[in-house]
Amino acid sequence: MTAVKLATWNVNSIRARMGHVTRWLEANAPDVLMLQEIKTEATGFPTAAFEALGYRCVVVGQKSYNGVAALCRNDCVTRLTELPGAAESPDQARYVEIDTQGVVVAGIYLPNGNSGGEAGFAYKLRFMDRLHARARTLIDSEMPFALVGDFNVCPSDADYAPGTLPPGDALLRPEVRARFRSLLWLGLTDALRALQPDGPAYTFWDYQAGCWPRDRGLRIDHVLLSPALAERLMTCDHDRAERGRDQPSDHIPVSVTLNKS
Repeated sequence: MTAVKLATWNVNSIRARMGHVTRWLEANAPDVLMLQEIKTEATGFPTAAFEALGYRCVVVGQKSYNGVAALCRNDCVTRLTELPGAAESPDQARYVEIDTQGVVVAGIYLPNGNSGGEAGFAYKLRFMDRLHARARTLIDSEMPFALVGDFNVCPSDADYAPGTLPPGDALLRPEVRARFRSLLWLGLTDALRALQPDGPAYTFWDYQAGCWPRDRGLRIDHVLLSPALAERLMTCDHDRAERGRDQPSDHIPVSVTLNKS
């Protein structure tokens, strides 16, 4: 093997999108695929079907909402199934962390922050603060790692189509953007922006208001790499074709390829 491929995909229900995910795995063969919004408990996750494709599964599920999972082609060790400090909302399945091929990969489904009023937004900020603390711990450990998933953050104005979101949306608010920048200031690299500094590269198009045909999208799914992995970055791809399929997720897969260490 000459490279390692890591991918992330908010599938908006694994049951509804199972055919899309299995086809994409067969066509792209990532070493790791992190899923968000699987919307099922672990007992309802199609583990056997993924194992038949050669993937080990680590599932952090929740009935009907949220839920994350890691699919690995190689041996993996489960490190965490909850972001440290999340005891205030243990029922929200939003974080999974694994170790595979000498790389730590953390998959996240960050709260949207637009529901639940100011309490919902405050929860989003607390989650981001805990994520920052975890990233600092991983940086200090000097282990190569990646934070991947649906961050529900448009880091800059280039990351959403003009007019798609109101100024006060929780994906844009300055407190959220500041916390995203704080991850970069720790030393993490936004893989897409390292290779494409400017211009749109959307990962999400709402089902409403003709957002897909009008290309009114958002970039909210990200891959952040530790310094050791950033040095190995080769490509970062957004698979737009998936959004145009029948009954698609409103998100598309994002993947990076890394030089083999």
